[in-house]
Amino acid sequence: MWGEVEVQEKDVYQFPKGLPGFEEETEFALIPWEDTPFSYLQSVREKDLSFLLVSPFTFVPNYSFELSEVDKEELEIVEQVSVYSMVTIHSQTNKSTMNLLAPVVLNPEQRLGKQVVLHQSLYETRHLIWTEDEEDKSVKGGV
Repeated sequence: MWGEVEVQEKDVYQFPKGLPGFEEETEFALIPWEDTPFSYLQSVREKDLSFLLVSPFTFVPNYSFELSEVDKEELEIVEQVSVYSMVTIHSQTNKSTMNLLAPVVLNPEQRLGKQVVLHQSLYETRHLIWTEDEEDKSVKGGV
């Protein structure tokens, strides 16, 4: 799909438990999509397996959740943490969604990652990225 992509070791994250549905895939590279708020989470082993990610804070500034002690331990989080939402692109771009219920949490210091399911949360797996009034803005660019 991409051809050859140079990936720096610092951009490769270990997902010890894989991702839901892809438990056997434990190494992913985080690849920014130039000039957009999006990134790709690309399997190191399976060239056809990648996920589109976005920082949820870009579209939902008040997004917040408490990471459990178990998740903090698993990810060896001390200070730094990065949070992303998986994006589902719809054929009508304005209906594209992001998963706020199961964020991808990364520890950039240890290069560890995990998709965390938030229990007792009101967030949705299909949160519209662009609300009606944002559709006309050029945030989407060429997306």
